[in-house]
Amino acid sequence: DGTITVGPANEADQSALVVICHGLGDSSEGFTDVAEHLAKSLPYAKFILPTAPTQPVTMNMGMPMPSWYDIVGLDERSNEHCRGIDASVETVRSILRTEHESTGLPYGRMVLAGFSQGGALSLFTGMQLPDAENKLAGIVVMSGYLPAAKQFKITEGLESTPILHCHGEADPMVQFSMAKKSRQHVVEEGGAKDYTIKGYAGLPHSVSPEEIADVMEFLARVLPPDESCKITLKDPASMSVKELRAAIRKAGLGSRAVGLMEKGEFVQLLKEHREGGKS
Repeated sequence: DGTITVGPANEADQSALVVICHGLGDSSEGFTDVAEHLAKSLPYAKFILPTAPTQPVTMNMGMPMPSWYDIVGLDERSNEHCRGIDASVETVRSILRTEHESTGLPYGRMVLAGFSQGGALSLFTGMQLPDAENKLAGIVVMSGYLPAAKQFKITEGLESTPILHCHGEADPMVQFSMAKKSRQHVVEEGGAKDYTIKGYAGLPHSVSPEEIADVMEFLARVLPPDESCKITLKDPASMSVKELRAAIRKAGLGSRAVGLMEKGEFVQLLKEHREGGKS
């Protein structure tokens, strides 16, 4: 499905999650470098980078490309028509839900981030999670905006979720004025209490080192080190062979599993890796 994961060498060290959604026409690979850079400063965080489904995009003459939802145009009226956004919201929700249910990681140790259309999806999804117990540590919007504003309603209890919106002031695609209007709507109409916009002079529709440094500072603030939030991993002995193979692949141990046949051998390999943090 094109999902890329960047995380601690020893997965038992994980105590935070950052999901990064790419922009229109891109894939998870487009932000892998950024995730790897951020991971150096957040060694306890796991980064999940999903890839959007390929679908026709009206604005691009109906050409199929990776897109979280259809974009009719970049003006406010066109922005109300976001066919497919509900399916993408469910994709992101299921990533968070799976992580929470399989490891016990609380939603308060998770951040949704994204660029352009992916930033729009992160804002739209993160402020409308089902209930207050799903409140995230924060949301990062890079060169994004609020999509489908008329159907956007902040879930009660999520109003104080910290939002960092970084945007190039010379952006010709999603203009800086769109960022300001998005903040105005989310704060004044929606009731958000912690929405910060940072503008970058001369920056077009892209990211800059200065911006990534600001994102890093935000992540370090909302996801500080916290040993008490370390994830709970399933005991290898109680895993199926399919689960063991997936965990071994995820841990980068595929080459050491070549030739192993018995379930006990897979269990032993995974246990050794977890106990020693070996790879």
